[in-house]
Amino acid sequence: MEVGIPYEIHHYRDSYLSEVAMHHHDFYEIYFFLSGKVSYRVENRTYPLQPGDILLISPLELHQPIIAKEKHSYERIVLWVSKSCIDRLSRPDCVLDRCFDIYEPEYTNLLRVDAITRQRISNIMELLHQETYGDAFGSQVASEAALTQLLIELNRQMFYSRSRGRRYEALDPSEAVISKVLSYINENAGDDISLDDLAEQFYISKYHLSREFKRLVGTSPYRYIIQKRLIMAKQLLLAGANPTDAYCHCGFGDYSNFYRAFKAEYGIGPKEFAKEIQKE
Repeated sequence: MEVGIPYEIHHYRDSYLSEVAMHHHDFYEIYFFLSGKVSYRVENRTYPLQPGDILLISPLELHQPIIAKEKHSYERIVLWVSKSCIDRLSRPDCVLDRCFDIYEPEYTNLLRVDAITRQRISNIMELLHQETYGDAFGSQVASEAALTQLLIELNRQMFYSRSRGRRYEALDPSEAVISKVLSYINENAGDDISLDDLAEQFYISKYHLSREFKRLVGTSPYRYIIQKRLIMAKQLLLAGANPTDAYCHCGFGDYSNFYRAFKAEYGIGPKEFAKEIQKE
Protein backbone atom coordinates (compact mmCIF):
# COMPACT_ATOMS: atom_id res chain seq x y z
CA MET A 1 0.00 0.00 0.00
CA GLU A 2 1.41 3.40 -1.00
CA VAL A 3 2.07 6.16 1.51
CA GLY A 4 -1.04 8.33 1.90
CA ILE A 5 -3.59 5.71 0.76
CA PRO A 6 -5.92 4.98 3.73
CA TYR A 7 -6.64 1.32 3.00
CA GLU A 8 -6.66 -1.44 0.39
CA ILE A 9 -8.66 -4.67 0.25
CA HIS A 10 -7.95 -7.58 -2.10
CA HIS A 11 -9.40 -11.04 -2.65
CA TYR A 12 -6.62 -13.41 -3.76
CA ARG A 13 -6.82 -16.91 -5.23
CA ASP A 14 -3.65 -18.84 -6.11
CA SER A 15 -2.87 -22.46 -6.88
CA TYR A 16 0.83 -22.06 -6.11
CA LEU A 17 3.03 -19.38 -4.58
CA SER A 18 6.79 -19.35 -4.11
CA GLU A 19 8.24 -18.86 -0.64
CA VAL A 20 7.46 -15.48 0.95
CA ALA A 21 10.23 -13.89 3.04
CA MET A 22 9.76 -12.59 6.57
CA HIS A 23 8.54 -9.00 6.21
CA HIS A 24 6.52 -6.18 7.76
CA HIS A 25 4.22 -3.37 6.62
CA ASP A 26 3.75 0.26 7.65
CA PHE A 27 0.05 -0.44 8.14
CA TYR A 28 -2.26 -2.80 9.98
CA GLU A 29 -3.12 -6.06 8.24
CA ILE A 30 -6.36 -8.03 8.52
CA TYR A 31 -5.96 -11.42 6.90
CA PHE A 32 -9.08 -13.59 6.40
CA PHE A 33 -8.06 -17.14 5.46
CA LEU A 34 -10.52 -18.96 3.21
CA SER A 35 -8.80 -22.10 1.91
CA GLY A 36 -5.45 -23.81 1.42
CA LYS A 37 -2.77 -25.52 3.46
CA VAL A 38 -0.98 -22.69 5.26
CA SER A 39 0.64 -21.91 8.57
CA TYR A 40 1.39 -18.32 9.45
CA ARG A 41 4.43 -17.19 11.41
CA VAL A 42 4.20 -13.89 13.31
CA GLU A 43 7.42 -13.15 15.21
CA ASN A 44 8.05 -16.44 17.08
CA ARG A 45 4.41 -17.60 17.04
CA THR A 46 3.26 -20.08 14.39
CA TYR A 47 -0.46 -20.47 13.67
CA PRO A 48 -1.70 -23.54 11.76
CA LEU A 49 -4.64 -22.01 9.90
CA GLN A 50 -8.17 -23.30 9.43
CA PRO A 51 -10.66 -21.87 6.89
CA GLY A 52 -12.35 -18.86 8.46
CA ASP A 53 -9.40 -17.90 10.68
CA ILE A 54 -8.60 -14.19 10.95
CA LEU A 55 -5.13 -12.80 11.64
CA LEU A 56 -4.59 -9.28 13.00
CA ILE A 57 -1.01 -8.07 12.45
CA SER A 58 0.44 -4.74 13.61
CA PRO A 59 3.10 -2.68 11.78
CA LEU A 60 5.61 -3.67 14.48
CA GLU A 61 5.40 -7.40 13.78
CA LEU A 62 7.48 -9.36 11.29
CA HIS A 63 5.43 -12.10 9.67
CA GLN A 64 5.53 -14.77 6.98
CA PRO A 65 3.06 -17.26 5.46
CA ILE A 66 4.36 -20.83 5.30
CA ILE A 67 2.64 -22.36 2.29
CA ALA A 68 2.59 -26.11 1.62
CA LYS A 69 4.74 -27.09 -1.35
CA GLU A 70 1.97 -29.30 -2.75
CA LYS A 71 -0.41 -27.38 -4.97
CA HIS A 72 -3.53 -26.39 -3.05
CA SER A 73 -6.07 -23.69 -3.82
CA TYR A 74 -4.93 -20.82 -1.60
CA GLU A 75 -7.63 -18.19 -1.09
CA ARG A 76 -7.72 -15.25 1.31
CA ILE A 77 -8.99 -11.71 1.69
CA VAL A 78 -6.34 -9.21 2.79
CA LEU A 79 -7.14 -5.76 4.12
CA TRP A 80 -4.39 -3.21 4.78
CA VAL A 81 -5.32 -0.10 6.80
CA SER A 82 -3.15 2.88 7.67
CA LYS A 83 -2.86 4.13 11.25
CA SER A 84 -4.10 7.57 10.20
CA CYS A 85 -7.25 6.00 8.74
CA ILE A 86 -8.02 4.05 11.93
CA ASP A 87 -7.28 7.11 14.07
CA ARG A 88 -9.75 9.14 12.00
CA LEU A 89 -12.50 6.53 12.42
CA SER A 90 -11.84 6.12 16.16
CA ARG A 91 -13.33 8.06 19.08
CA PRO A 92 -11.83 8.73 22.54
CA ASP A 93 -14.04 5.99 24.00
CA CYS A 94 -13.69 3.70 20.97
CA VAL A 95 -10.06 3.23 19.91
CA LEU A 96 -10.28 0.94 16.91
CA ASP A 97 -6.64 -0.20 16.72
CA ARG A 98 -6.70 -1.69 20.21
CA CYS A 99 -7.15 -5.20 18.80
CA PHE A 100 -3.69 -4.81 17.19
CA ASP A 101 -1.96 -3.66 20.41
CA ILE A 102 0.91 -6.07 21.03
CA TYR A 103 1.15 -4.90 24.65
CA GLU A 104 -2.38 -6.02 25.55
CA PRO A 105 -2.61 -8.87 28.12
CA GLU A 106 -3.06 -12.28 26.48
CA TYR A 107 -2.09 -10.80 23.11
CA THR A 108 -2.52 -13.15 20.18
CA ASN A 109 -2.82 -12.60 16.44
CA LEU A 110 -5.36 -15.26 15.58
CA LEU A 111 -9.10 -14.89 15.91
CA ARG A 112 -11.16 -18.07 15.52
CA VAL A 113 -14.90 -17.43 15.79
CA ASP A 114 -18.14 -19.42 15.49
CA ALA A 115 -19.81 -19.98 12.13
CA ILE A 116 -22.44 -17.23 12.55
CA THR A 117 -19.87 -14.60 13.52
CA ARG A 118 -17.52 -15.76 10.73
CA GLN A 119 -20.29 -15.31 8.16
CA ARG A 120 -21.11 -11.85 9.53
CA ILE A 121 -17.48 -10.77 9.23
CA SER A 122 -17.26 -12.29 5.76
CA ASN A 123 -20.35 -10.34 4.67
CA ILE A 124 -18.89 -7.06 5.96
CA MET A 125 -15.60 -7.67 4.14
CA GLU A 126 -17.42 -8.51 0.91
CA LEU A 127 -19.49 -5.32 1.26
CA LEU A 128 -16.32 -3.31 1.94
CA HIS A 129 -14.66 -4.76 -1.16
CA GLN A 130 -17.74 -4.03 -3.29
CA GLU A 131 -18.12 -0.43 -2.10
CA THR A 132 -14.38 0.31 -2.29
CA TYR A 133 -14.15 -0.54 -5.97
CA GLY A 134 -17.68 0.47 -6.94
CA ASP A 135 -18.89 3.78 -8.35
CA ALA A 136 -22.47 3.80 -7.08
CA PHE A 137 -23.85 6.82 -5.27
CA GLY A 138 -22.29 7.16 -1.82
CA SER A 139 -19.71 4.39 -2.30
CA GLN A 140 -17.01 6.24 -0.38
CA VAL A 141 -19.30 6.91 2.59
CA ALA A 142 -20.59 3.33 2.49
CA SER A 143 -17.07 1.89 2.35
CA GLU A 144 -15.96 3.89 5.40
CA ALA A 145 -19.09 2.77 7.25
CA ALA A 146 -18.33 -0.87 6.39
CA LEU A 147 -14.69 -0.46 7.47
CA THR A 148 -15.77 1.06 10.79
CA GLN A 149 -18.26 -1.75 11.35
CA LEU A 150 -15.60 -4.34 10.58
CA LEU A 151 -13.08 -2.82 13.01
CA ILE A 152 -15.69 -2.67 15.77
CA GLU A 153 -16.63 -6.31 15.19
CA LEU A 154 -13.00 -7.46 15.21
CA ASN A 155 -12.28 -5.55 18.43
CA ARG A 156 -15.34 -7.04 20.12
CA GLN A 157 -14.43 -10.56 19.08
CA MET A 158 -10.74 -10.18 19.99
CA PHE A 159 -11.56 -8.80 23.46
CA TYR A 160 -13.91 -11.75 24.01
CA SER A 161 -11.34 -14.28 22.79
CA ARG A 162 -8.46 -12.85 24.84
CA SER A 163 -10.57 -12.61 28.00
CA ARG A 164 -11.05 -16.38 27.77
CA GLY A 165 -7.38 -17.07 27.08
CA ARG A 166 -8.03 -18.60 23.66
CA ARG A 167 -4.74 -19.19 21.89
CA TYR A 168 -4.13 -21.23 18.76
CA GLU A 169 -0.40 -21.01 18.12
CA ALA A 170 1.61 -24.22 17.89
CA LEU A 171 3.53 -24.85 21.15
CA ASP A 172 7.26 -25.56 21.11
CA PRO A 173 9.67 -26.37 23.98
CA SER A 174 12.07 -23.58 22.92
CA GLU A 175 9.34 -20.95 22.52
CA ALA A 176 9.60 -19.56 26.07
CA VAL A 177 13.32 -18.81 25.75
CA ILE A 178 13.02 -17.36 22.26
CA SER A 179 10.10 -15.17 23.41
CA LYS A 180 12.35 -13.71 26.11
CA VAL A 181 15.10 -13.12 23.54
CA LEU A 182 12.64 -11.35 21.24
CA SER A 183 11.36 -9.17 24.09
CA TYR A 184 14.93 -8.25 24.99
CA ILE A 185 15.77 -7.33 21.38
CA ASN A 186 12.59 -5.26 21.01
CA GLU A 187 13.31 -3.36 24.22
CA ASN A 188 16.99 -2.78 23.38
CA ALA A 189 17.09 -2.63 19.57
CA GLY A 190 18.63 0.83 19.71
CA ASP A 191 21.64 -0.50 21.66
CA ASP A 192 24.58 -2.57 20.50
CA ILE A 193 23.41 -6.23 20.59
CA SER A 194 25.46 -9.21 19.46
CA LEU A 195 24.80 -12.94 19.37
CA ASP A 196 27.39 -13.37 22.14
CA ASP A 197 25.52 -10.81 24.26
CA LEU A 198 22.24 -12.68 23.81
CA ALA A 199 23.82 -16.05 24.61
CA GLU A 200 25.35 -14.65 27.80
CA GLN A 201 22.15 -12.86 28.80
CA PHE A 202 20.02 -16.00 28.54
CA TYR A 203 22.60 -18.63 29.58
CA ILE A 204 22.40 -20.54 26.32
CA SER A 205 24.94 -21.64 23.72
CA LYS A 206 25.07 -19.13 20.89
CA TYR A 207 24.97 -22.00 18.39
CA HIS A 208 21.83 -23.46 19.97
CA LEU A 209 20.29 -19.98 20.24
CA SER A 210 21.01 -19.23 16.59
CA ARG A 211 19.57 -22.57 15.43
CA GLU A 212 16.38 -22.37 17.54
CA PHE A 213 15.87 -18.70 16.68
CA LYS A 214 16.08 -19.45 12.97
CA ARG A 215 13.72 -22.42 13.32
CA LEU A 216 11.05 -20.54 15.29
CA VAL A 217 11.32 -17.01 13.90
CA GLY A 218 12.34 -17.86 10.34
CA THR A 219 15.41 -15.66 10.22
CA SER A 220 18.74 -15.22 12.02
CA PRO A 221 19.10 -13.11 15.20
CA TYR A 222 21.31 -10.65 13.27
CA ARG A 223 18.79 -10.25 10.46
CA TYR A 224 15.93 -9.88 12.95
CA ILE A 225 17.78 -7.11 14.84
CA ILE A 226 18.44 -5.22 11.58
CA GLN A 227 14.79 -5.52 10.53
CA LYS A 228 13.57 -4.31 13.92
CA ARG A 229 15.90 -1.32 13.76
CA LEU A 230 14.61 -0.49 10.29
CA ILE A 231 11.01 -0.77 11.50
CA MET A 232 11.84 1.67 14.30
CA ALA A 233 13.47 4.07 11.85
CA LYS A 234 10.59 3.89 9.38
CA GLN A 235 7.99 4.51 12.09
CA LEU A 236 9.97 7.57 13.21
CA LEU A 237 10.12 8.87 9.64
CA LEU A 238 6.39 8.33 9.21
CA ALA A 239 5.86 10.30 12.44
CA GLY A 240 7.81 13.23 10.97
CA ALA A 241 11.36 12.72 12.27
CA ASN A 242 14.23 13.64 9.98
CA PRO A 243 16.53 10.81 8.77
CA THR A 244 19.46 11.85 10.97
CA ASP A 245 17.37 11.78 14.15
CA ALA A 246 15.81 8.46 13.12
CA TYR A 247 19.20 6.91 12.50
CA CYS A 248 20.57 8.09 15.87
CA HIS A 249 17.77 6.35 17.77
CA CYS A 250 17.96 3.01 15.99
CA GLY A 251 21.31 1.45 16.87
CA PHE A 252 23.14 1.68 13.53
CA GLY A 253 26.88 2.30 13.89
CA ASP A 254 27.00 5.09 11.32
CA TYR A 255 24.75 6.74 8.74
CA SER A 256 26.26 4.88 5.78
CA ASN A 257 25.31 1.52 7.35
CA PHE A 258 21.82 2.85 8.03
CA TYR A 259 21.46 4.13 4.47
CA ARG A 260 22.60 0.86 2.89
CA ALA A 261 20.31 -1.26 5.10
CA PHE A 262 17.31 1.04 4.52
CA LYS A 263 17.84 1.16 0.75
CA ALA A 264 18.32 -2.63 0.54
CA GLU A 265 15.15 -3.31 2.55
CA TYR A 266 12.78 -0.75 1.06
CA GLY A 267 14.29 0.13 -2.32
CA ILE A 268 14.52 3.82 -1.45
CA GLY A 269 16.91 5.91 0.66
CA PRO A 270 15.71 7.34 4.02
CA LYS A 271 15.90 10.96 2.80
CA GLU A 272 13.92 10.14 -0.34
CA PHE A 273 11.36 8.26 1.77
CA ALA A 274 11.01 11.29 4.10
CA LYS A 275 10.43 13.54 1.07
CA GLU A 276 7.69 11.23 -0.19
CA ILE A 277 5.97 11.43 3.20
CA GLN A 278 6.16 15.23 3.15
CA LYS A 279 4.57 15.32 -0.31
CA GLU A 280 1.68 13.18 0.92
